[in-house]
Amino acid sequence: MDAPLLKDIMDTHQALTSRRTIHTYQPGTVPDEVVERALVAANHAPCHRLTFPWRFTIIGPAARKLVAEVAVGIKAASRPLTPEEAERIRGKMTNPSHLLVASQCVSTDPVQTREDYAACACAVQNLATSLAADGVGSKWSTGQLSQHPDHYRIAGIDPTLEQIIGFIWVGYGETPPPITRPPLAAVVRRTP
Repeated sequence: MDAPLLKDIMDTHQALTSRRTIHTYQPGTVPDEVVERALVAANHAPCHRLTFPWRFTIIGPAARKLVAEVAVGIKAASRPLTPEEAERIRGKMTNPSHLLVASQCVSTDPVQTREDYAACACAVQNLATSLAADGVGSKWSTGQLSQHPDHYRIAGIDPTLEQIIGFIWVGYGETPPPITRPPLAAVVRRTP
């Protein structure tokens, strides 16, 4: 094996094992070409039956403000918020350099839906790994916020054609401390 190929393999392995979910972002804009490279990597994810079910929507500044207001509304529905709490929620949505919506094409076949979700998860992992290789942090966030119907409208996504599977925050931030992963013996079986 020649040295450049070995170096590429080492860089890929390092990106895979050092990538972490970043929760707090610092000001600073990630170059668009870095995000574009990550989207190319996402588009090269493995995909059973070649359905290519992933879709990514880059949420622009005006739309991000709308997303932030929906986030404040969701949180305020459970309890009253102070102005500082509301502003902190807005900042979480608007501070990272980029905000993407990841969505999955809708299928009427439950087996295909499961296969497609696996492919979409691979695409998001490729995206996150590519960003990590460029020194950029990310976070894939699912749950109530990503399922709110207003986000379909804000992102221009037709819910009869695509299902939002999460938001992807992209930006510069401090890497959290390492986490303890289970030993391989706990997650790998061998058969004779």
